[in-house]
Amino acid sequence: MSSKAEKIAKLIEMQKKFIEYEQTHGVDPKDYYAPESGHTLDGYRQEYRDLAMDVLEEAHKQVGSKAFS
Repeated sequence: MSSKAEKIAKLIEMQKKFIEYEQTHGVDPKDYYAPESGHTLDGYRQEYRDLAMDVLEEAHKQVGSKAFS
């Protein structure tokens, strides 16, 4: 996945799936922050964070600024 638009689309898709899961099952903080291996949310936070940071970095490159000093 290389383009910013593709990454944003993936983030939105992930958000929709998370909301659907949360509305159906509820979300225990333990399952969100430290899910067991194989849980629906296993790896979710990390993947979402990584994609969001990639989008942020690309946006900063486009305008010539820095994300973090």
